[in-house]
Amino acid sequence: MDDSTYAWVIHCDGSAVPNPGRMGLGAVVVEPDGTTRHALSEATHLIGCNNEAELRALLLGLQCVLQLAPRPAHPVQVFSDNSVLVAQLSGNDAMPPIARLADLFDEARAQLVACGDAHVHWIPRHRNGEADALARAALGLAPKASTPHHLRKKNNKKHPRA
Repeated sequence: MDDSTYAWVIHCDGSAVPNPGRMGLGAVVVEPDGTTRHALSEATHLIGCNNEAELRALLLGLQCVLQLAPRPAHPVQVFSDNSVLVAQLSGNDAMPPIARLADLFDEARAQLVACGDAHVHWIPRHRNGEADALARAALGLAPKASTPHHLRKKNNKKHPRA
């Protein structure tokens, strides 16, 4: 059985343009029924870095879950392509704390605890495209062009000209 079956699923992403700069937040929240989806896209009036934007996007998704289910009966599975966010919230001691973002990380930890059975997972960027597009849309930007995984080149060696 997939970990996301009968779980709340959050995909979150943040953008800072430039970095640091204006922040756009994107999150996709899928309810435990697997079909009810909430697409969240929000621009902040704050200036911040990409890590702050990612963290604020997570908070946006968690707030949505807690508004819909103040005491979620199902697990909450969070997916982010930001390794700093995942390491900080997974208790990775190898990742030193970011003092400037300590209060936001504390808020995220508190919301994860409020969700009960909650877990944060890292995923590759290409599996987080919808949340990324929502974060960019909040800033009035088009989604990033992406190359399908199977078409990506393994190396950048130039071929001799014929």
